[in-house]
Amino acid sequence: MKSLAVLRVVALTHAVAVCLQPVLAGSYLNGSGTAVRIHEPIGLSVAFLCLGQLLIATMWWRGGGRGRAVLLTAGILVAEVVQVSMGYTHNLVLHIPLGIALVGSTIAFAVWIRRTTRSQAVAA
Repeated sequence: MKSLAVLRVVALTHAVAVCLQPVLAGSYLNGSGTAVRIHEPIGLSVAFLCLGQLLIATMWWRGGGRGRAVLLTAGILVAEVVQVSMGYTHNLVLHIPLGIALVGSTIAFAVWIRRTTRSQAVAA
């Protein structure tokens, strides 16, 4: 179950990167031009990190883990792709609430995958 340990690390890293995004957006609104220049590449990196998380979740599932991890990660990935496109089109009406939902969902996923034990994964 080494893939579970890797998935936990990637999920935590992913959640931290997603949580950094509103901090950078707030700094930009507070007058920091540098913050918005950092916000964009981290946003793209978050989506690629989620793609890696999807691959690891799939490997874990194929090795006897929970398929729910794949479904949840795929949903988060779709939301992040929409989020990036809303950011580039400056559609803040969707970008801001979707960003809030992504913060909550990535934290929830990281907590859920951390609490998943090996016996629970095999039983599922």
